[in-house]
Amino acid sequence: MPDRTFATASSADLSNLSEPFDVLIVGGGAAGLYAALCLPSHFQVGLITKDILSLSASDWAQGGIAAAIAPDDSPQLHIEDTLKAGAGLCDLEAVALLVEKAPECVRSLVEMGVGFDRQGTDLAMTLEAAHSRRRVLHAADTTGRAMVTTLTAQVLSRKNIRVIPQSFVLDLWIEDSRCQGVQMIWNNQILWLRAGAVLLATGGGGQVFAQTTNPDVSTGDGVAMAWRVGAQLRDLEFMQFHPTALTVPHAPRFLISEAVRGEGAHLIDDRGDRFAFEYHAAGELAPRDVVSRAIFSHLQKTAADPAAANVWLDLRPIAPETIRHRFPNIIQVCQRWGVDVFQQPIPIAPAAHYWMGGITTDTLCRTTIPGLYAIGETASTGVHGANRLASNSLLECLVFGSRLAALELPDWRSTPTQIPAPSAELLPDWQASTAQIHHWRQAVPRLMWQSAGICREQSVLETAIAQIQSWRQEFAALPISQVLLTRSPQAALSLPDPLPAMPTLRTWAETRNLLDVAYLMLKSAAFRQESRGGHYRLDYPQTQPDWQAHTIVESEHWQKSAPIG
Repeated sequence: MPDRTFATASSADLSNLSEPFDVLIVGGGAAGLYAALCLPSHFQVGLITKDILSLSASDWAQGGIAAAIAPDDSPQLHIEDTLKAGAGLCDLEAVALLVEKAPECVRSLVEMGVGFDRQGTDLAMTLEAAHSRRRVLHAADTTGRAMVTTLTAQVLSRKNIRVIPQSFVLDLWIEDSRCQGVQMIWNNQILWLRAGAVLLATGGGGQVFAQTTNPDVSTGDGVAMAWRVGAQLRDLEFMQFHPTALTVPHAPRFLISEAVRGEGAHLIDDRGDRFAFEYHAAGELAPRDVVSRAIFSHLQKTAADPAAANVWLDLRPIAPETIRHRFPNIIQVCQRWGVDVFQQPIPIAPAAHYWMGGITTDTLCRTTIPGLYAIGETASTGVHGANRLASNSLLECLVFGSRLAALELPDWRSTPTQIPAPSAELLPDWQASTAQIHHWRQAVPRLMWQSAGICREQSVLETAIAQIQSWRQEFAALPISQVLLTRSPQAALSLPDPLPAMPTLRTWAETRNLLDVAYLMLKSAAFRQESRGGHYRLDYPQTQPDWQAHTIVESEHWQKSAPIG
């Protein structure tokens, strides 16, 4: 397999970046990888990843990919389930596209070599919450990893795709009201890179919360960058809190797939009662937001310290051979943290999992800024509404990635790419700034978990907004921010040794993005005065017909869209 990644050892490698790219993709998860493969093969594509190629939320995805291909299923049933989960905010055109293209996209993965589980010669299907049929394809409980591994191999074999790892895009390059490229950290330098189009595939923003199933790279970068250049955003208040994340001291919040509940696991409290039926007739198989609130409410009633308490997920009703076949990774991770799933229930509690809102796009992945596209969790296509249906997220990456096969670019190459000669510049007060940045990196997620988690309320939101606004002003006033935020496309910056530039600058940039994302999410949560899907207000607990509309964000303006439906 040819290695198409860039080395980061020599500044001479800048010559590799001086040749213009037709498309720059920011993000190396399932959305970015599949999009790269779907783009016309005559395009020169640069795939920018801020870590190793496989480190993304897609790689962590366990459940699978939904597709209505079973004999007892139909696209119409899949559409109905998606619309029901979306709580009135789905775009019917986008949902129909998602469902109708699903079988074709699944076939493409099978042809690439993704090893989905089978029953005999047929693809195996499992049931997940809020699905009316068994329609979720899976590769044991590591579907995302199987998919990303296969897509990565395909990307690395394509001569027109160049991967630029260990890089970080700081901002979008907007000129003449069009996206012209990106500003990025690469090889210990800050430079500007031109392209005919930029596709944001940066994933979600779960790291804005103290408790999340997302990997460290999920810091909302795409949404923050797009907002700063004036792109329209939508429905940022809707965060899906996964109800069943492993809750063991010192362990990461490992997601326990709801496919476990689909196979028959029970959700129980300390007394062994299946309490979820007290909150919804479907019990453990109710939509995710309902199950998360059921756990939250039950702990509020029964636990001495609800914030530190947990309930239990009991796999013992499932046949042991089924557990071994379907959930080997869950078995392994739980064993690592001292939990034997065959002998005892798993301690679990909710955690931030998936962001339904994002950058507003149409069905061709276009944002409101010419030349700027978005895909995957960072985009708001309209397929998820107020609450994503399980296993529609990987499917969304595939379906909307396939739409980029028709991408056309203007004659942008008449403007030559020029990489300015970098000038070395000492960044002022680096150590003092670093200490403050690390403080915010820890404080922001704690504030968000307390003020904009599973249950929200106006006065708490307003207090948090004031705090975030103060922190954003202090962040912008840092001497290092004053230097880094004033770079222009005519000025590249070479970072001096022995400064550990990339890790430190990445922390600075991610903290900046998290501050912006927190502000946007808090303001959106305060704006929507009702409860719907992944957004629950203690002071407005009912869903209101006059709020059946998107929350639209442009710069500092929040407004409702036209009514939906």
